[in-house]
Amino acid sequence: MNPIIAILKEHQVTDAQITELFQALTENPFAAMATIGQLGIPPEKLQQLMALVMQNPALIKEAVVELGLDFSKVEAAKAQLQQ
Repeated sequence: MNPIIAILKEHQVTDAQITELFQALTENPFAAMATIGQLGIPPEKLQQLMALVMQNPALIKEAVVELGLDFSKVEAAKAQLQQ
């Protein structure tokens, strides 16, 4: 299992919430940040999660693929943020 998904499940985030989070990430990364804030994950765990992603950004692609979502949308959202 992808470590991002594992950390979310460790904090009783449901499969539906995980899919919603990554769907938001593929469509609007800013909305995904708001969604993360609503999950009730302790700040120290969020820091751990963010550090994990910063050290290995490929984990996002792995999680998106594992959830059956379209990674090309993540790339498009990333390109929009860089403009």
